[in-house]
Amino acid sequence: MKRIPTNIITGFLGAGKTTSILSLLARKPENEKWAILINEFGNIGVDGAILDQQGAIVKEVPGGCMCCVAGLPMSVGINALLAQKPDRLLLEPTGLGHPKEVIAKLTSESYRNYIDLKATITVVDPRHFSDTQYTDNQNFQDQLALADVVVANKIDQCANEDLAAFDAFTAKFDPAKAAIGKVEQGQLDLDWLAIERTERQAQHSHHHHSHGEAAPLEEFELAPGETFARRENSGQGYRSCGWFFAADQVFDFSKLFTLLSNVNAQRVKAVVNTERGCFAFNVVNQVVSVNELSLNGFESRIEFIDKEALPWDELEEILCSLVTAQS
Repeated sequence: MKRIPTNIITGFLGAGKTTSILSLLARKPENEKWAILINEFGNIGVDGAILDQQGAIVKEVPGGCMCCVAGLPMSVGINALLAQKPDRLLLEPTGLGHPKEVIAKLTSESYRNYIDLKATITVVDPRHFSDTQYTDNQNFQDQLALADVVVANKIDQCANEDLAAFDAFTAKFDPAKAAIGKVEQGQLDLDWLAIERTERQAQHSHHHHSHGEAAPLEEFELAPGETFARRENSGQGYRSCGWFFAADQVFDFSKLFTLLSNVNAQRVKAVVNTERGCFAFNVVNQVVSVNELSLNGFESRIEFIDKEALPWDELEEILCSLVTAQS
């Protein structure tokens, strides 16, 4: 069997991993079939829903760091994707995940004859290098240490001192990185995918953390009369809460935008049916970006992630009040 070129795309919460993969998919060779294994900290599966419409083969491992949830779901996901005989495989671990065990799995004897692991690419927001919440985080440090390619994303939103801090940090790597880039809107260079992987060491040991029970997406089949389901998760000092709404629940776009702008959560992701159509909402530091999606009759998914538990019951009540009509 031909060994499938494979890349891991890492990055902390809000760095732009999914946006980067969307950019790669938009520019991939037309004759190639790409597969993506998505791993999210929450149990709702927002990123997979966004990527699924881009023509890639997508599998999801929800509920936390993909190697911590259990080795089996990760292996099942990889095996299912390899069975489709893709031309390239991309793995997107959760922003709170540690890539060490993922690399170990992909280079193990089980996959040595099937996967050709290329460069690990870590996407960062340069503004994080002046915030000890990120620079002191062991997973943030190790995502950078294990990367072959480090990419500063969102440089159009950065001050000169942010980029200077990024330059100073990346100049210290030993061994040096194969490539260091600066991009806007996740515009990764396709050539970076072909860079060979170098064996690198993490600064810290990988500790398996306890997480909430992973909820396979198949469990979100709502019973008759039910309009939504809710799932929570916690681990590594973070908490998440997500809602899955039936396809006939239509949200008020303006009111939802206002809500997401005002919720003080570290990360909010959503794919939502509104009276204007289906939109992806991406919120980092209360800054909301919106992209229209070509989806119809889709179940809405909304996920909040923060260091502390937010008033989930109150948020749920507000979200339900934003449903404007039955389509």
